[in-house]
Amino acid sequence: MKESDRGQSCHPSSEWTGRHTGKDALRHEIWEMLKGQRLTRRDPVGHIPNFINAEAAATRLANLPVWQQATIIKCNPDSPQKPVRLQALKDGKLLYMAVPRLARKKCFVALHQDHLAAKKIPLAKAANMRDALIHGTLVDFAAMQPIDLVIVGCVAVTATGGRTGKGAGFADLELAMLREAGLIQADTPIATTVHSLQVVDGNRLPMQAHDWPLDWIVTSEEVIETDTLLPRPSGLDWDILQPEQIQTIPVLRAIAQANKQLD
Repeated sequence: MKESDRGQSCHPSSEWTGRHTGKDALRHEIWEMLKGQRLTRRDPVGHIPNFINAEAAATRLANLPVWQQATIIKCNPDSPQKPVRLQALKDGKLLYMAVPRLARKKCFVALHQDHLAAKKIPLAKAANMRDALIHGTLVDFAAMQPIDLVIVGCVAVTATGGRTGKGAGFADLELAMLREAGLIQADTPIATTVHSLQVVDGNRLPMQAHDWPLDWIVTSEEVIETDTLLPRPSGLDWDILQPEQIQTIPVLRAIAQANKQLD
């Protein structure tokens, strides 16, 4: 499969359905609207939409003080955020990218332009998800530094800070684990880049206790500072984690065992 970020992997949209029917309906509405208007590079259904002009949104994000002041950035591995990852590498920031589906116990990849230059890896190549996994360094929480700015992928967002991804809950899970590890704080800014049609009315996107709200929404045309009043989780909520999540996500299983959440 060519170019190859998590957002373009072959997971059927039905894999994530049924967790929240309202969000399911909204996600499918956004996917079909973007698809119908040909505003994505590939079929968006079941994915974080790889929207047209993602590069312009990444440039607009990079012009914000919250970006320029950050030295360590965590970014999702999906296709629409490839320009964000590339910009972080060009700007000399330490970049942490989540391993797709948290499939390894060392569930983040660390990338920096100096390390890549020493290996003669072009930054544009390293910004691809698959190449990042090959040329970056797999790290666990103990090897990571505190994060200044988080970038997440979204299917729909609201100007008040609401967000939803594909529905699997990986972004919320990553942030909860990073919070417990002390790598993000209650006030660490969280941003996304999306197409303007992915921004919906606040009452259309209910937020739950485990959902992490946004501080910044960036499109190719505008920047929305949400000034969100939505609460953030303080860490993992073991009461809502599903048994299959704990069994199939190595790092989560390790945390559960360490915390005696498993027999």
